Amino acid sequence: MIIGYARVSTLDQNEQLQTDALTKAGSERVFIDHASGAKAHRPELDRLLDVIRDGDTLVVWKLDRLGRSVQNLVDLMSLLQSRGVGFRSLTENMDTTTPGGVLVFNVFAAMAQFERDLIRERTNAGLQAARARGRKGGRPSKLSEKDRARIRELYQGGTLTVQEIARQYGVARNTIYTSIK
Repeated sequence: MIIGYARVSTLDQNEQLQTDALTKAGSERVFIDHASGAKAHRPELDRLLDVIRDGDTLVVWKLDRLGRSVQNLVDLMSLLQSRGVGFRSLTENMDTTTPGGVLVFNVFAAMAQFERDLIRERTNAGLQAARARGRKGGRPSKLSEKDRARIRELYQGGTLTVQEIARQYGVARNTIYTSIK
């Protein structure tokens, strides 16, 4: 079965261009969402994913109708592939039911992984550079050294719970535990 998926961002927008193209491409059923593509879970997309089966093909007018981020698209495509579902994008002329389409999808997936790895690498390099300059990271504590010493005394005295100490100083319990160490 060929199943179409259309999405427009707002109720004011018209999905007719997409649905006409999907019908012309042979879609027997079309799911339409009126939601931002940035949302990973959209009502009609979720319903579509519930009904689509092995051997079906999902067709979209354009890739950005399915998802905005490369990672979101890769995740959806992997899910489809694991269920034995083909995928076609009419505008980009991508078809994972063909060897060339699978190649294009794998290039997308590789680029997404490369992007994630670069971000992780830059983040780690930035953290290491900050540590080399003596920065520990995280938010600065609201507590002075005098406050921390008093918190340790209160905790060791055992008369107040950590929650009560935290409430007294207007901080979270984790801040109290950090101060005790």
